[in-house]
Amino acid sequence: MLRVAGPRLLDERDRICVQLAMDADPVASCMVASRVELAGVDSWRLGGELWGVGAKLEGLCFAGANLVPLRGERVAMRAFADRARRVGRSCSSMVGRAELVLPLWEELSAHWSPAREVRADQPLMVLPTRPALAPDPLVRPVRPGELDRYLPAAVAMFTEEVGVDPRLGDGGVGYRARVAEQIASGRAFARFEDGEVVFKAEIGALSSRVGQIQGVWVRPDRRGCGLGAAGTAAVVDRLIAMSRVASLYVNGYNTPARAAYARVGFSQIASFATVLF
Repeated sequence: MLRVAGPRLLDERDRICVQLAMDADPVASCMVASRVELAGVDSWRLGGELWGVGAKLEGLCFAGANLVPLRGERVAMRAFADRARRVGRSCSSMVGRAELVLPLWEELSAHWSPAREVRADQPLMVLPTRPALAPDPLVRPVRPGELDRYLPAAVAMFTEEVGVDPRLGDGGVGYRARVAEQIASGRAFARFEDGEVVFKAEIGALSSRVGQIQGVWVRPDRRGCGLGAAGTAAVVDRLIAMSRVASLYVNGYNTPARAAYARVGFSQIASFATVLF
């Protein structure tokens, strides 16, 4: 059994070990790998901290806007929980492989404020090849000048998916800036009809090996027409052209979305879990 006194804060000297750990699980670690590849391991550039357990990083966890356990046995999750309790909760959610998130939350649940929701079954899906159905040719990258037309759809998606209006607190300034950044980086996609968004999706994280699709949304009056599947296929096509494996995770109870992703060609490789605060 791994015995630890406590996790240590990693820095740039640990970068090779961190990269090897994430390379062993590139799809599940995409969110963190995309940050590390861009900013390195030092917390002042990473926008969060990487915690490690063991000489060979048998345990690894990212602590930032989200708490993301990346690997480790139960003893490592207990060590991460101890550190998380000491520093206090600053994350808005915990997310990652269910076999890591749920034990970590079990250790933390008595010490942090109650979760708003625990989503324990979120299939993690991948598609390493071209989609199985024809991509929607009208889905394209959103242009910077289309922010005001795209933003209402982004707000509707976030509110529907997370259960909270992203404009609360600062009147939407922060969320607007985040959406604008996604558009500027060419990672927001939409189909417009009569100037309105009827389908949208983003590449939320992009590592050197994997692109994670998120924020898939179809306007309510157009659901059931195949726009979601064909639109997602268009985003997958972009990722495959970039030599990336396409991935996403979806709520287990969302039967229509799971069916649509299966038609696109996605298959499940693991289960994620999310704890929302």
